Amino acid sequence: MRMRITVALVAVIAALSFLSCTTPDAVIRAKVKAKLIADEAVRPYTIEVETREGEVTVTGNVDSQEAKDQALLLAKDTNGVTNVVDMITVRTAETLGDAPEPDRTIGEHIDDAGITARVKSRLLEDPLVKGLNIDVDTRAGVVFLTGSVRNETEKETAIQVARSTQGVKGVQANLSVSTS
Repeated sequence: MRMRITVALVAVIAALSFLSCTTPDAVIRAKVKAKLIADEAVRPYTIEVETREGEVTVTGNVDSQEAKDQALLLAKDTNGVTNVVDMITVRTAETLGDAPEPDRTIGEHIDDAGITARVKSRLLEDPLVKGLNIDVDTRAGVVFLTGSVRNETEKETAIQVARSTQGVKGVQANLSVSTS
């Protein structure tokens, strides 16, 4: 029994020393997510974290510039992070808004345009959604919906239609419910 515990302990120590020498993407992602969850200013928001070769992409929709700045600072100050790509938008009451503009290749521009067209087409076809009132922008596979809807059901339907569209990596909704 003592031999198994010793072998297990050696394995855990070896794994921890490996992680301290190299910082795989999964570990970086977990560290960033833990920081975001623990922070009072950022905690109420859902911020997605993707990591590739040390580069962290954060996406989400927050209510204030302060929350956005804090989320970006926490990500940048995480050990192993080489770069942070900001895909966080600050919600506004406006019906028009711009998606972030990260550096993209021509292929990524084309892919995003295709996703935008598919989402817009599906919104226009859906009987529960007034697709003409919703602006669709796509950046790096993340769809940004902006505009006004008649009720929460229409809002949730629009979000679900976008999420279920081929190629969509995430959805950020800046949709306001209009009472008129």
